[in-house]
Amino acid sequence: MEQLSVFDIYKIGVGPSSSHTLGPWKAARAFINSLVEKEVTGIEVELFGSLSKTGIGHGTDIAVILGLMNFDPETIDTEQINFYLQQLKEQKTLSTSTQNISFSPNQNILFKSETLPFHPNALTFTAHLKNGAFQETYYSIGGGFIVKEGKEDTGIVDRQLPYPVNKGADLIQHIEATKLPIPKIVYQNELRFHPELEIRPRLLKIFRTMLECVYRGCNKTGILPGGLNVNRRAAKINQKLLGGATYDTPEAWITAIQKTGKDFNNINKWVCCFALAVNEENASFGRVVTSPTNGAAGVIPAVLLYHYCFGEYRGEKDLIEFLLVSGEIGCIFKKGATISAAMGGCQAEIGVSSAMAAAGLAQVQGATPDQVMMAAEIAMEHHLGLTCDPIGGLVQIPCIERNTMGAMKAITAANLAMDSDPSTAVVNLDVIVKTMWETAQDMNAKYKETAEGGLAKNIAIFVPNC
Repeated sequence: MEQLSVFDIYKIGVGPSSSHTLGPWKAARAFINSLVEKEVTGIEVELFGSLSKTGIGHGTDIAVILGLMNFDPETIDTEQINFYLQQLKEQKTLSTSTQNISFSPNQNILFKSETLPFHPNALTFTAHLKNGAFQETYYSIGGGFIVKEGKEDTGIVDRQLPYPVNKGADLIQHIEATKLPIPKIVYQNELRFHPELEIRPRLLKIFRTMLECVYRGCNKTGILPGGLNVNRRAAKINQKLLGGATYDTPEAWITAIQKTGKDFNNINKWVCCFALAVNEENASFGRVVTSPTNGAAGVIPAVLLYHYCFGEYRGEKDLIEFLLVSGEIGCIFKKGATISAAMGGCQAEIGVSSAMAAAGLAQVQGATPDQVMMAAEIAMEHHLGLTCDPIGGLVQIPCIERNTMGAMKAITAANLAMDSDPSTAVVNLDVIVKTMWETAQDMNAKYKETAEGGLAKNIAIFVPNC
């Protein structure tokens, strides 16, 4: 089984979807960079399955364009995306370091009705050459991971880890044998992926990106793009809760939040505000941290900021431990089930993110390793069967509000686990992972990110092409 780093789960990118935006973006970059030594006259892109059915709403076509233009999703100036798109539409030319390639988005991106066998999220690139054609097919398998047909292209290298973890039972076994806590087990494995001097700064960068995303979302008003006319709500909630307090940096904003009090209703509203802020940014092609997906990117920042603002926060140690532990839980779900809504419905996104957040929160609140695992199990247990039915294929309704629910369930799960004796529990994490995967396989395909069932069917809208 593939070995994963927590940085395979936590990726910095652009919304609104890890599987429908980030994955196709990465695939397009990989393809355009494979053409450096080829004389190309034109490029055609075919989108299949879920990428075709909800591609416009998820911004798949935009992601493909930006990828073919070789922009990096981690560093692109998100404020300039519309300018880059308009420039390409006017010039109808992709300019690479070696050549100019004819490309018209409306003519050269094709939405196909069929689904390819390997995975619902498939896209085929064809480069027309002077002497024939060059073609590659990629699959976006969730969480920003991509696989090229015939070859895995996730960037994951097989490594011998000191403490390999495929299941929750493996993690517990290592803890019993070494007497090390979960964060140290995960950290020792990370040393096989990354130099020691890189790990802490990268984890803190993940947190900083999350914080900045929440901050932006809590200070922007307006209507989200896509045609649903969804109003941003986080900024209004933020202003109401702060009661006129002023600030000019994320740090000053956090201080103002901490002064608003710790009563239940106040904390509940702030957690919801944090989650809404991230996913409103995500829906508008803002920079987010995939955790483990973009559609579920608000859950973990909301729970982490809950602890940061209202819990017994102990400094950067808590940020590091929270991300290491939650990241490992995400790895377990990816290995044993899926983090792709196109494969498993929204239980694979909000459910997994809630389980990750619950485990991370339990860890920094002082839970035992067994209680940490129990927290993750409880959170997923109460997301089993959650469908993915985005209206108009947009990552807005019900996606944005679902992040608030996932965050609150994570907090509840952590608290329940810490007041429980895991040795008496009937259900454990590995049973839940197995059950989630079985549920995913049994779920009707129309509830797997197709916009053909549930709310998407009952509230039909027309989403114009970009």
